[in-house]
Amino acid sequence: MITTKYVNYKQVLNLSGFHLILISIWCTLIAILFHYFHWDWMIIPWVPVALIGTAEAFLVGFKNNQAYDRLWEARKIWGGIVNSSRMLGSMVYSFDTANEVIGKFDLEDRRKKIVFRHIAWLYQFRDQLLIPAEWEHIKVEEEHFKNIDHKRNRLIKAGFPDYGRTPIFLNKYLSEEEVELQSQYKNFATYLIAQQSKDVNELKNMNAISEFNQIQLQDCLNEFYTLQGQAERIKKFPLPRQFASTAFVFNIIFIMLLPLGLVSEFAKLGDWGIWASIPFCITIGWIYIIMELVGDYSENPFEGLMFDIPMLSICRAIEIDLLQMAGETDLPDAITSKNGVLV
Repeated sequence: MITTKYVNYKQVLNLSGFHLILISIWCTLIAILFHYFHWDWMIIPWVPVALIGTAEAFLVGFKNNQAYDRLWEARKIWGGIVNSSRMLGSMVYSFDTANEVIGKFDLEDRRKKIVFRHIAWLYQFRDQLLIPAEWEHIKVEEEHFKNIDHKRNRLIKAGFPDYGRTPIFLNKYLSEEEVELQSQYKNFATYLIAQQSKDVNELKNMNAISEFNQIQLQDCLNEFYTLQGQAERIKKFPLPRQFASTAFVFNIIFIMLLPLGLVSEFAKLGDWGIWASIPFCITIGWIYIIMELVGDYSENPFEGLMFDIPMLSICRAIEIDLLQMAGETDLPDAITSKNGVLV
């Protein structure tokens, strides 16, 4: 997530610098051919170009609206995880009906086990959401650009997936037996919630909590299932490619036609107008490219890029809250933004 009030020039150039170079070359080439070689046959009227640009603006606007909806829904999902996590911790430590079957110290251990397992679930779930899907930029760039774009990812996309981080949290908050079970489950986050439900049910059977308490805790765990499913729906179902791809293709067509229609209009001002058309052509094409890229990078909010939901900082905030509820004093530091990006 970008945290600066305005996007700085480094972020803009890293996002669209390559496209800006291509647009500049194309616009300059058309101007040179028109001025020195008098290729008047390739010039087209401005009206059809303007009509294509107007249609493309509507299409890109539609795509960006849908991308923003996906991004904002993802943020609401993680906001729900924050609220439900606090509710879980609060309920676990507010129910105090220990009896002769389960002593006070044993109950305290079980409470910590539930809270710690939930923290492990947070980081495991985040890790699962960061696994690249075939339509996401990380996956595409790994397959087609490999090491060339890998450095670029590290530079401008501060949330680049770090798959070595999650095992640290799993070993810290789970028992050795549960950590070893990770390789046996394709969706380990789902397994962790199921284990939470079993522990809550066991507390009820031992009369450590009332049936009403069990229902409340189970409702909270069911809410995590709901939120996890909602996030997985966004992750595993892309913005329909028939909309996303056509907007991209039409954008290319418009930018290719743009200098062909613009040069002749500026040529009416004289020879200097031909060269003056270049910066205007570059500016118009670059604006359309930026609109396309912003929507394109926002439609997948769980890639681990600078446009994404700051899942790591949210997980850390929940972790701190739950550890304080558990009475822990050795708390980790909150995640802060670096270079204007919060991950």
